[in-house]
Amino acid sequence: MQQVSQAENTLQEDFTALKFDNVKFWYPESETPAVNGVSFEVKKGEFVSVIGHNGSGKSTVARLICGLLQADEGKIEVWGLDLADNKNLFEVRRHTGIVFQNPDNQMVASIVEDDVAFGPENLGVEREEIGRRIDWALSAVGMSEYRHSTPTRLSGGQKQRIAVAGVLAIRPDILILDESTAMLDPRGRREVIEVVSRLNKEEGMTILLITHFMEEALLADRTIVMNRGEIVMHGTPEEIFENGDALLTYNLALPDITVIENKLNAAGIAVQPSLRPEELAKSIVACAEQKGLKNLVSPSISRDEREKRGPWDIDIKNLTFIYSKKSPFATQALKGIDLHIGDGEFFGIIGHTGSGKSTLIQHLNALIKLPQAEKKYKPKKVKKGQTPPVLPELRVGEYDLADKKCNFISLRADVGMVFQYPEYQLFAETVFDDIAFGLKNFFKDLKEEEVKERVRAAICAVGLDPDEVCDKSPFDLSGGQKRRVAIAGVIVTRPKILVLDEPAAGLDPVGKKEIMELLHKLHSEWCRTVIIVSHDMDEIACNCTRACVVSDGRIFDCATPHMLFSRAEELLPLGLDVPLTAKICTALKEYGIDIDCDFTPEGFASAVIRAFEGGEGNA
Repeated sequence: MQQVSQAENTLQEDFTALKFDNVKFWYPESETPAVNGVSFEVKKGEFVSVIGHNGSGKSTVARLICGLLQADEGKIEVWGLDLADNKNLFEVRRHTGIVFQNPDNQMVASIVEDDVAFGPENLGVEREEIGRRIDWALSAVGMSEYRHSTPTRLSGGQKQRIAVAGVLAIRPDILILDESTAMLDPRGRREVIEVVSRLNKEEGMTILLITHFMEEALLADRTIVMNRGEIVMHGTPEEIFENGDALLTYNLALPDITVIENKLNAAGIAVQPSLRPEELAKSIVACAEQKGLKNLVSPSISRDEREKRGPWDIDIKNLTFIYSKKSPFATQALKGIDLHIGDGEFFGIIGHTGSGKSTLIQHLNALIKLPQAEKKYKPKKVKKGQTPPVLPELRVGEYDLADKKCNFISLRADVGMVFQYPEYQLFAETVFDDIAFGLKNFFKDLKEEEVKERVRAAICAVGLDPDEVCDKSPFDLSGGQKRRVAIAGVIVTRPKILVLDEPAAGLDPVGKKEIMELLHKLHSEWCRTVIIVSHDMDEIACNCTRACVVSDGRIFDCATPHMLFSRAEELLPLGLDVPLTAKICTALKEYGIDIDCDFTPEGFASAVIRAFEGGEGNA
């Protein structure tokens, strides 16, 4: 009778899909609650976004909803079922699906279609229906062609799409996305959010979106802001983001579009609040018409387009690479890369998921060696009349990575690398031992006191307290802290070149800002070249001197961010995006307004202000 009653309830528009009543939760050995007196309700069919700093309790709330954690105090109801009753757990998990930030945490099968089928099979779905769900879910995330692939051979972004597909195949009533777009390329992020929005609007699926992307939060019906385990703000996205000062106190940031609006309003250009670039462009045009201004053109900005040269240049020629060569799973990741990265650059690498970015950077410190550098390599004999094969070339400063005699140990001390998932390179029992590992291996003559001093200096450099974290296990740290410890473990050797794969992905806005400020500080003080791989186009525009676009294993283009993002119509088909400011500039051009800027929010606002000051008019 109870199940019939619940089924009837689901037909009611005001049915409460999810309810927290004064919920508290402590992790073992922690004196501070991770969730502290949280109360909220989500109605069936609502789209609710949850934002907050790293460690604010967002992910803990998600795990409490699914029964992966059990509340210490308070009451949680999911689809009318009390989670305190263990008999309800299976039924609750029929109604809920969660996609985690790290896709490896929910991969269970050796073939993609089996992984997607795992959930429906466990729920007892009929075989024919499972097949239809696999087709639909893979199509929804753009991964149909990888149906028979092995998940372990996919890129991080591709794995994330499969993880999303696996949860969609369950067809849950409540879909929870816990930073599940953080590692996706712009197209993948856009496609997943479009699928989620469509499921919400067309099928009435209840969505709980945990995100650090303020632009994603704007798409929700309501937004919840968490801080130190508590709900501190609650309302529509417009209401939340109007209160910018409060957000800043909670380690959050305003969307870039709001930052631009605030700067324009402060300069006397009274634009209306906007959620989309086209709306802001229209509002700027309306302001110009009200002031009687015509022929708005911002002065051209000066920029250095020259290619840098120096003793620590990186030169790559004809770089190719095939994973699982001579096997049925052979995949060509790189197809003849030619690239120059100048000594002293802050260089960006962008590209769609699976484009070859991570494979490319793993060559820079010989984690993947060139074929001729392998010990067993022997050049093939060329028959008479045949053209000898063109071998790849790779030089990093004084190191010739095509030479078997290259000092690869010394190379790895000079070219430090931080991986996409920091926890993958943390392994020691304590933070101190983890950071000291590379130092002791690369510089065996260092005395113990010197090691301690340099480790503590590296910890301080990444914004952590040595006295607080040195003796902790790195696995007991938050995601943001792990990222910092991983960076500390690399910079402790003071490498000449620092390579980071998605250094700010998954961090809250303040954490992202602090990581980028740290990298610029290191770059200015002693690190000659910084190379970042990123899916965040605004991050590239705001930080890089130049950037290259990798597409399908090849270099599509290499130029300054200004030159790259001026070609929006060519980047979008490659699965990429352009900064918000570039979209506004494109929309303004349709009204005959030409804004030349560096595509940062501050640079765009300043360029618009200059255009208004120099515009012709009778006002």
